[in-house]
Order: sequence, then C-alpha cells, then structure tokens
Amino acid sequence: MSVPELTCKELVEVVTDYLEGRMPAEQRLLFEEHLAFCDWCQSYLEQMQATIRLTGTLREDDLTPEARDGLLGVFRDWRRR
Repeated sequence: MSVPELTCKELVEVVTDYLEGRMPAEQRLLFEEHLAFCDWCQSYLEQMQATIRLTGTLREDDLTPEARDGLLGVFRDWRRR
C-alpha cells in the first residue's frame, strides 16, 4: 500500500488554503510532510508569507477593474500552461 504524497505543483496550487487555515487535517499533514523534505517548497512558502506580511490584506474592491482583469488574465494563462 503506497502512502499518498503531495507534489510540488500540488503544493503550489493549495498554498492559499494552507495559509488561510482552510485545509483539511489530512491534506495539511501531507502538505507539512512535503515541506519537511523540499527546500524549494519551503522557500516558496516563506516567499508567500513575506508577500502577505509586506502587502497586508488586499480586497477585490481595492483594485481598479483594469488591475483585477489583468491579474485574472495572468492567473488564467498560468493555469493553462
């Protein structure tokens, strides 16, 4: 019986859930186990935490419609790759 593992790509896709405390306990365990062995993902998580600290909270209403559309476009293009 194999133990499920979280890949780096999967970790990146769910990092927001982890940071916001919305991740189910079983997935959180897999997330933290992956972090224990992956320097790249540890760095990624630290960068995300630093970004949040430096920018504070940003609400959708804080963005101009053009900025919101631009960001959404970037995320859509990234997900397609």
